[in-house]
Amino acid sequence: MPASPPPARRVTRVVAPPPRHWVGDGFHVRSIFSYADDPAETSPFLLLDYAAPMTFRPTADRRGVGPHPHRGFETVTVAFAGELQTEAFSRAGGTLEMAQIWVNLPARRKAGPPAYQDLRAAAIPVVALPGDAGDVRVIAGVFEGTRGPARTATPVELWDVRLRGGHEAVLPLPAGHTGLLLVTRGPVAVADGVELDAEHLAVLSRDGAAVRVAAASDARVLVLGGEPIDEPVVGRGPFVMNTWDEISQAIHDLQDGRFGALRSAMDVR
Repeated sequence: MPASPPPARRVTRVVAPPPRHWVGDGFHVRSIFSYADDPAETSPFLLLDYAAPMTFRPTADRRGVGPHPHRGFETVTVAFAGELQTEAFSRAGGTLEMAQIWVNLPARRKAGPPAYQDLRAAAIPVVALPGDAGDVRVIAGVFEGTRGPARTATPVELWDVRLRGGHEAVLPLPAGHTGLLLVTRGPVAVADGVELDAEHLAVLSRDGAAVRVAAASDARVLVLGGEPIDEPVVGRGPFVMNTWDEISQAIHDLQDGRFGALRSAMDVR
């Protein structure tokens, strides 16, 4: 007998795109959600900023965000188009499309030493979907036996799904994990036919082990999955900890210079 299909997930909520705002002078983003909303619903993810494709003209100024501290989470930047640099921001013109994600850290890791991973396109495996439906870039986690290169503190799935028009795919997600789908090119139909336009987010139920995604025309979906972290979330700006005392300690550590020396991108020549 053929194997039974995995139980399907449901869409529990659709998040419409909020207005755009500037982050620094380089990123025109929509903050799809943040830790100020419902961190338990999106755990382990604390924030998702999405910058839709935008064309920048060449300039003598450096675009971007100046040096700033973080504590209590990992930042993940997915560049779909364009170039990003971690110190000096490019003066060249071009099109930029990116998503920034804050991934929560468990209490034992929140004050640990910083780490950095630079993953280029060539390092990210691509898995073909059955029936010539498209493909999946596996950034983190495992998709159909292929593991992404990103190292994570807790189990996380981060997949860039590209669907061909007139096709559908069933995407497996571990039961019990959070499931979030951000449509970066749409529209798409999710689960039992919920229609989502571009820049909309679907929050999935945690019961079930797969979600169906269909597209009438070429589409793209960023899939965020992960094991929820059942710990308190307290945040202030770029610090997200478990208690207000820890937030206060982070501020004191910054004021005392314990975050190290910060160098402005404007000083990089």
